Amino acid sequence: MAIDRVLSGQSNGQQEEQFNSALRPQSLTECVGQKNVKEKLSIAIQAARQRSEPLEHLLFYGPPGLGKTTLAHVIANEMAANIRVTSGPAVTKQGDLMGLLSNINTGDILFIDEIHRLSAPVEEFIYPAMEDFKVDFTVDSGMHAKTINFPLKRFTLIGATTRAGLLSAPLRGRFGMLHHLEFYDVDELTDILKRSAGLLELKSDNGTLEMVAGRSRGTPRVANRLLKRVRDYAQVKGSGILTTEIVENALKMEQIDALGLDELDRNFLRALVRVYDGGPAGIEALAATLGEERDTLEDVVEPYLLQIGFVRRTKRGREITPAARNHLGLKQKASESTLFEE
Repeated sequence: MAIDRVLSGQSNGQQEEQFNSALRPQSLTECVGQKNVKEKLSIAIQAARQRSEPLEHLLFYGPPGLGKTTLAHVIANEMAANIRVTSGPAVTKQGDLMGLLSNINTGDILFIDEIHRLSAPVEEFIYPAMEDFKVDFTVDSGMHAKTINFPLKRFTLIGATTRAGLLSAPLRGRFGMLHHLEFYDVDELTDILKRSAGLLELKSDNGTLEMVAGRSRGTPRVANRLLKRVRDYAQVKGSGILTTEIVENALKMEQIDALGLDELDRNFLRALVRVYDGGPAGIEALAATLGEERDTLEDVVEPYLLQIGFVRRTKRGREITPAARNHLGLKQKASESTLFEE
C-alpha cells in the first residue's frame, strides 16, 4: 500500500510513533519552524495561565507529518495538563466519547486526530460539550429511554485534520483558534535532524544532514524516518557515522532522488506525460492508470508536487509543468515551451 511509502507523511504505525515520541520536543522553545503558529500559541498559553483558565479549543490543519500531534503534546506540557488522545475513526458512537469526556478534569486536553472523520451523531453530541461543557446522554432505549444532562469540567479540545475542507461549518465554527501548519524549509528540517541525531547519539559529517533534509519533502516525520533508514545503512555498510557516500547510497537504495521524489511520484508524472500527453487529466483517471486510490494521490503525492511546481491543478484536471519534464528528462510539448517563453 502507498501508505507504507518511505516518503509518506502518514504514520507507519505504533512502532514508528514510539520512535518519534522519543524525539518529540517538550516545549515551544524546543520546536523548530512554524514561527507564526508558535508565536500565537505562546501568547494564548501565557494568557490562559495568567487567568488560571483552560485554553480555548484549537484546530490544527495541514498535510500529514507536520507536527499536529507533537504540538498538542507540547501544549499539554506547557499548560501542565493531562492529555487524552483518540482519533475520529476510533470514536464510532456517543458512548465512546462519553467515556472520554466523563474522565476529564478541569484544564485537561482531549486531542482528536483526523477529526473530520467523526460520524454525524458523535459530531452533534460534541457541540454542547464544546460550547456549554455539558452533554445530554441517552441511556436505555425504547420505552425505558431517558436523557441525562451530564455536566462536564472545563476542558480544551484540540482537533487535527489533513482535510479541513471536509469539516462541517458548525464544528469548525466552535474552535476558538485555527492554525494552518506549513511545510518546513531545508534549514528548519536540518535543525530538526541535528536535534534528532543528538538524541540518537548519531555522528555525521558536515553536509550529510542537509542532504537528508533536502529530500524530506518539507515534512519532519519523513526527515526522521529517512534519518532512521540512513542510520541503519551506516551501521551495516559503514562505521556507523553518516558520510556523504553512505547517505547517497542509502537514499539511492530507497529510490529517492535529489528533489525528494520516489518511484510513485515519478510514475504519477510519467503517466501524465505518456498516457495523457501532459494533461489535463482527471484525478480519477490518473488513479485508475496507476492502480492507486484517489485519496492516496490527493493526500500523499500531489501536495509536494504542487508545492515544488511540478503539477498544476486546473478546472479540467492535472497538468505537468516544464520543470517536471526537465527533471525527468522528458520532452516538452511545443505549446508549453512557447507559452513559457513569452
